[in-house]
Amino acid sequence: MVRTLGVAVVGFGWMGRVHTQAYARVPHHFPGLSLRPELVAVADEVPGRAEEAAAQYGFAAAHRGWREVAADPRVQAVSIAAPNFLHREIGLAMTEAGKHIWIEKPVGLTAEDARAVSDAVTKAGVQGTVGFNYRGAPAVAAARELIASGEIGTVTHVRIRLFSDYAAHPEGALTWRYERERGGSGVLGDLASHGVDLARFLLGEIEALTADTAIFLPRRARPTGATAGHTRATGGELGPVENEDYVNCLLRFASGARGVLEACRVSVGEQNNYGFEVHGTKGAVFWDFRRMGELGVSRGTSYQDQPVSTVYVGPGDGEYAAFQPGSANSMGYDDLKVIEAHHFLRSIAENTPYGATLADAVHSAAALDAMSRSAEQGAWVPLA
Repeated sequence: MVRTLGVAVVGFGWMGRVHTQAYARVPHHFPGLSLRPELVAVADEVPGRAEEAAAQYGFAAAHRGWREVAADPRVQAVSIAAPNFLHREIGLAMTEAGKHIWIEKPVGLTAEDARAVSDAVTKAGVQGTVGFNYRGAPAVAAARELIASGEIGTVTHVRIRLFSDYAAHPEGALTWRYERERGGSGVLGDLASHGVDLARFLLGEIEALTADTAIFLPRRARPTGATAGHTRATGGELGPVENEDYVNCLLRFASGARGVLEACRVSVGEQNNYGFEVHGTKGAVFWDFRRMGELGVSRGTSYQDQPVSTVYVGPGDGEYAAFQPGSANSMGYDDLKVIEAHHFLRSIAENTPYGATLADAVHSAAALDAMSRSAEQGAWVPLA
């Protein structure tokens, strides 16, 4: 029997839009799901934005403030896509109101924030899904299985990269993303959080790390109006960039493997260059988000001069079959958010966590805090 679940979206920038579209698509890709999301409410503080969202997508109610959403008994589940500094407050309020939450990473500004929301989810007995979308790529699922099977031997080292140019333009507006008080960390929370999640998803727990960070564009112009995404601003008052543009980090895993994680938001010439290279004693596996449906795989008994083959993922890998009938048919970023939405709704339907949870967010945030401490102290930092 299929039942309706009232959902709301708080924060209707680009990510709120992606969540909304994912809710609309879930029944088409996962028809066996016992829940059907109904768009009950949308909230955004920018004048007119929530009303536009309601008109375009069919939300029953539009609000300027998120507290109206928390008080609405029709809303049973909430997507939290507001700025980072609001994650803790909104997350706590929604869980205390008995609502399930799908919240974007990094779940606040610190590990303490993420832990507070995680504890609230547990206390309230609701489900919580976190926006670590890259682990949902079928190729990443296939890589994880390949690594776990021992086909590349014992993992020795991994390199994870997340390079982008979304903040590379010197006229990029000085939005909340560049402020410590509202954005928290910079590229740590935005991109390195995904890198930590991929590292743990593929290789297990991180035991210790050491990191270095840098700000390469120290001043930006303040915007004169509402912003969404990564807009530009000219002529506004210049202000300081308070969080990092770049991080590199050495990792030690509990398994004994070693790793390098590097992320940058001001990499000119790089657009969404995200991926990993995992090396083992008998082979290796490579993934590039820009070629999302492919893996580079080296396996065999040659060791030296062993070739790398391109493997196209297919219906047997992850959730691929919900989108395409055969190997080498392309999937895109928005499909990953549909997979997340499915995990969220399935978690609610079965009262069992699926996909990335608040516990994963806590682990990621703890690693980010450790990176910040390491960069300040110039030392290795253990992760308890």
